[in-house]
Order: sequence, then C-alpha cells, then structure tokens
Amino acid sequence: MNIKSSLLYAKKLLFEKNASHGKRTLIGAVVCIAISLVPLVAVLVISDGMISGITGRIIGLSSQDISVALSSDEEVCASAENLQKLSDQLLRVDGIVAAVPELQGTALAVGSASRSGATVRAVPQNVFETNVRFKTLFEVEEGSAALDSARSAVIGSKLAHDLGVHAGDSIRLITINTVGEGETARVLPKITVLTVNGIVSCGYQELDALWVFVPLSLGFSILPSSSSQYSVALVTEDSFSPEITNIAYRVQQNLYGLTGGEPVESAAVYLWNELNTAQYENFASTKVLLLLIMLLIVLVASINISSALIMLVMERKREIAILKSLGSSNAEVSLSFLAAGFAAGAGGVLTGIPLGLLAAVNINRIISWMEHAVNAAQIMFSTLITGGGSDLAQIHLLDPAYYLQNIPVTIPFTELLVIATGTLALSLLAATIPAVRAGKEKPIDTLRKM
Repeated sequence: MNIKSSLLYAKKLLFEKNASHGKRTLIGAVVCIAISLVPLVAVLVISDGMISGITGRIIGLSSQDISVALSSDEEVCASAENLQKLSDQLLRVDGIVAAVPELQGTALAVGSASRSGATVRAVPQNVFETNVRFKTLFEVEEGSAALDSARSAVIGSKLAHDLGVHAGDSIRLITINTVGEGETARVLPKITVLTVNGIVSCGYQELDALWVFVPLSLGFSILPSSSSQYSVALVTEDSFSPEITNIAYRVQQNLYGLTGGEPVESAAVYLWNELNTAQYENFASTKVLLLLIMLLIVLVASINISSALIMLVMERKREIAILKSLGSSNAEVSLSFLAAGFAAGAGGVLTGIPLGLLAAVNINRIISWMEHAVNAAQIMFSTLITGGGSDLAQIHLLDPAYYLQNIPVTIPFTELLVIATGTLALSLLAATIPAVRAGKEKPIDTLRKM
C-alpha cells in the first residue's frame, strides 16, 4: 500500500454509498465547521468595514491626516485672512494636497422647538466644494451643503432634529464674549441669527451630532478667542502611508521658518493617530476580542472531527486489519484517516467561508429585514395586549448614535486566507490522535474475532 492507495482508501471512507454512523458523524463535523466559520468570517468583514468606516470619517471630517494646532496669541490667529494665509503657506509643503483653516468653539444653539449645546466649526465658505473628503463623506439630507452667505450655516442631522429645524429655517447661536480687561471685564452674551442652508450627516452620529458649520470670517466675529481652538487641517494622499511622518516633519520645518515660510513659534503638529489613539485602540481591541471568541467556536467544531474519526476507526477495524495483513504500514493507514480529517476540514472551509462572505456582503439588508421583523412583532404584540401600537418607538438593532448607519463592506483576503489555513491546520491536528490510533491497530486481535 503506497500513498496513492492511502488516498484512495480515504476517498472510500468519505464517499462510500453506505452511510455508516461514523461517516454521518464526520459529515456532521463538516457542517459544524462550516457553521462556525460563517459568524467568524462575517464578524471579520463587518468589523473591518465598521472600523475603517468610522476611522475614515474621524480622519476625513475631524482631525484630518495632520493637524496644526495654534495658540490664540499668535498673529496668524488675529484674523481670518491671516489664518488663510498660513493655510496657503502650508499647502505648498511637499506631500500636502489640501489645507483647511478652522476656528472651533462652543455655543448654545436655539431652534424653534428646543435648544442644545453646539460645536461651532468656522471654515472657508467653499470647503464643502473643494474638500474631497467633505464631498464624499457627508450626505446632504436637506437643502444644500453651501456656506454661500455671511450668515449661513450647515448643521448636523441630529442637532437639526433636536432643535426642530429644517433647511431654510433660522437658528440663533448664543456665544460668550468678554468686554474690557482686569477688574472691569464683563462677560456678555452675543446672539447671532443664522439661516440653515443645509442639513448633513456623515452616517456616524456620535461624530457629527453637535456640528454647526459657519463661514470662517463669521467665526472670528462671534467666537471668543480665549476659549476657541485655532488650527489648520492638512490632507495627504494616503492617511495610512508611512510617508506621512516625513510630511509632518516637513510641515514642522515650514512652521519654524526653516524652509522660507513665516515662522509660527507656538504651533504644534499632530498626526491623526496621535489625536485619536484611545478610540482607534478601542476599536482594534474589540475586534480582536470578537475574533478570539469566534476562533474558540471554530476550535470546538474542529474537535468534532476527532470524535468522528474515532467512531470511524472503530467501525473500520476489520478493513484496517485486512489492509495491514496485506502489507500496509502504520503510517500508510494513519495517512488515510489524516486525509479524511483534512478533507472534512476543507469541506467546512469551502462551505463556511463563502456563506460567511454572503452574509457579510448583505449585512445591511439583513439588519434592515431583522429591524422590520422586530418592529412588526412589537406592534403586533402591543396591539394584542393594549389595543394600539402605532405610536411605539422604532427599534434599531444598530443605534446610529454609536454605529454607522450603513456598514461599508471590505473583504480582507489576507485574513481570510489565514482563517482558512488555520482551520485546515486545526482539522489536521484534531485528526492526528485517531489517525495514529488507527495505524496502531493490531490486525491479529481483530482477525481472531472475525
């Protein structure tokens, strides 16, 4: 008996027409591996899409790739023109493709129905047209994303809902200004009436829930310099490129006046991963924890191969005895059962991974269907019990306050290859003990009982 004969015998064990109890158990092991791989692959793809989607929005709409933080005492922060001039200066640094000056502060926003704290972001009036990330990551829900007048505003959908306003309505921003100095200084409120040109959403409510975008010049007139943040957000070709560190160094050299630009003494340069370290690490650790739990399920499923092969060895003792009496070695017999275990693992991989990908690709539809089913069941039970259910609040399986409203799907081929390889290795490992046991069977003991 050679290797080819061993593989032929393994084929007989797997595809024999008469299904024995051991073979049915082995098929069950294949099904278990496939079922365990479905959530593993789905979690991997969905978590990758969720993390990359949220991270991309945080970088593209908040911190940008490189952020230059400025002190309010600097001359460049004295006016919108000076800040724009610095932005144009940094745009000439090699590797920078866009530069956005910004003044950020807090205010009380008052609408027709309510009031709410707001984060006021004073930006150039054409930022929604010229900034590629603003154009692609923001979805306009009402009106238009345009700051086309001195008293116009673009606000987030959550804030618009809280204030009870729509595109075309007016809101009031109440900010605090200090008049005078020393003991004679007085704190006075300043009320600014703005027209809401548009309502936007980036699909991640936790990020844009309080944003109010206003023209940069207006921000300088209504926001107090002492409590506001001045910055220039810089965009590169690739946020995740290793070259971004060198670009940040060139920006810093420019700010120090070493490359011919105007020196800015108190400027600080930050990369996006320095500003969002805690959140990014939290995403990564959550993903690892979920994958670890899923891998444990796959490990348990792989152990089923071992129990199935043990059952198969017990049923095939006579065949093993005949093969060994005809000259088959222990290794050749063991190889047959190892090949059967490997084939079972391969069957689970070839079934489970495509099903997992199918579930992941259609995850937004699946969640939508589940939400419709849950809300329909809620209305039905409420109608049966109380006689009415039309006024019930909608149940959201993924709360838009903490998750993306639509999960972007990205398929990580390298990680899927690692999962497939690891599952096959676990299958081989699980098949080792029963395969070795089959090779050590003593034919003479079995033949005596025949």
